Amino acid sequence: MQNPKVLISESDISTRVDELAAQISKDYANKGELVLIGVLKGSFIFLADLSRRLSIPRHIEFIAVSSYEHGSIRSGAVRLVMDVRRSIEGKHVLVVEDIVDTGHTLLYLIDMLKSRNPASVKTCTLLHKAHRTEVDVEIDYLGFNIADEWVVGYGLDYDEKDRTLPYIGVIEPEE
Repeated sequence: MQNPKVLISESDISTRVDELAAQISKDYANKGELVLIGVLKGSFIFLADLSRRLSIPRHIEFIAVSSYEHGSIRSGAVRLVMDVRRSIEGKHVLVVEDIVDTGHTLLYLIDMLKSRNPASVKTCTLLHKAHRTEVDVEIDYLGFNIADEWVVGYGLDYDEKDRTLPYIGVIEPEE
């Protein structure tokens, strides 16, 4: 596999995470503890950096989902693989994602979490491929819009490779 071409530098990511944390801290000031729900595996680095920069009380949970695929065809169907461990009833919830592509996964999560009667559910994603979105899903806090390229680094991977790069890079997936 080739070395990824830098799309978003480590310093640009850091600056944007600072900005997102400041906005989220402002928006949730005096609202009690915010529940951050990181979507595994891709969001773990973004979630860690974001949560350390928040100036408000917060609690971290994780959730894992899987998209049904047949070969390289995605059906849009999503299933829950791992659930949060605490009740979110009456809590303000922020779903933290690495990337929104078609939007099916995020929409599934929002609908599922809203059924549990939280005070609110909002979303934060590092990356968004806006032109690939197939369903109407609101992103409340967005890091970067990107083109339809295969990206790795800062939590994102290709076949479990390049996940820990400190930047977002572009690769050509192997056939």
